[in-house]
Amino acid sequence: MQVRDTAVATPDKPAIVMYPSGTVVTFGELEARANRLAHLFRGAGLVEGDAVAILMENNAHMHAVMWAARRAGLYYVPINTHLTAAEAAYIIDNSAAKAIVGSGQLEDTLAGLGTELPNGLPPVRIIADGTLDGWQSYPECVAGQPDTPIDDEIEGDLLQYSSGTTGRPKGIKRALPHLPPSEVPGLMSALVSFWMHPDAVYLSPAPLYHTAPSVWSMQTQAGGITTVVMEKFDAEGALDAIAKHRVTHGQFVPVMFTRMLKLPDAVRMSYDVSSLERVMHAAAPCPVEIKKQMI
Repeated sequence: MQVRDTAVATPDKPAIVMYPSGTVVTFGELEARANRLAHLFRGAGLVEGDAVAILMENNAHMHAVMWAARRAGLYYVPINTHLTAAEAAYIIDNSAAKAIVGSGQLEDTLAGLGTELPNGLPPVRIIADGTLDGWQSYPECVAGQPDTPIDDEIEGDLLQYSSGTTGRPKGIKRALPHLPPSEVPGLMSALVSFWMHPDAVYLSPAPLYHTAPSVWSMQTQAGGITTVVMEKFDAEGALDAIAKHRVTHGQFVPVMFTRMLKLPDAVRMSYDVSSLERVMHAAAPCPVEIKKQMI
């Protein structure tokens, strides 16, 4: 199943709900936005195997960028938003990115890239919800692009960089399948189908520049499942998001568990989280006692 299937069947179903702002992107809107960006990338000369760097906080645009790159046969490279301009520039240069999509919230970092990149800025530079000299403003820059698929859709992939704890960050680059998206089998798709159901609501509480949040949220969207994206993790906010949006599934890291458990009992008990069915944790070991308390 693909985002497109849900966009055709139920275009008004929410694909993304931002928390706490409440901004909603429907499946129809996500499909159209991804297609327009894919047309822009292809029109700018990007071809299968090229890379698009993404420097954005959790916002309502990031999934459209990732889907656009993925269906245009491109590697998409999410970059840690806490990096300095010099640190981000290293990843952009190392990945040989032909395009970068950033956000107004990170304008200072974007503005500093030019002097840090040994080969200059990528030819395609887009800033969402902001303006910067020499950068195209999004979504205005795609207003004239078709909202239909590009003619030569082909599967791209995530190009994730390590945290750089042992030297420079290292890119984990897998070979592309050279197949249309509809023909690519995916283990994650099977896991999502097994783990969730069509009426599920998935909570993504962590930064989307990390591997698990980006991969799991995209796979849930591919399965036609609404994703609630926290703009920034907050322990009580996570409980509120679960209660408000009737979240059924979520993926956390253990430190998030401990922060929620440290909330006063009165606060924790004030939220109805009975809709929650399954939670997965990753990224670090979780003490058995913490897991028992969460259960």
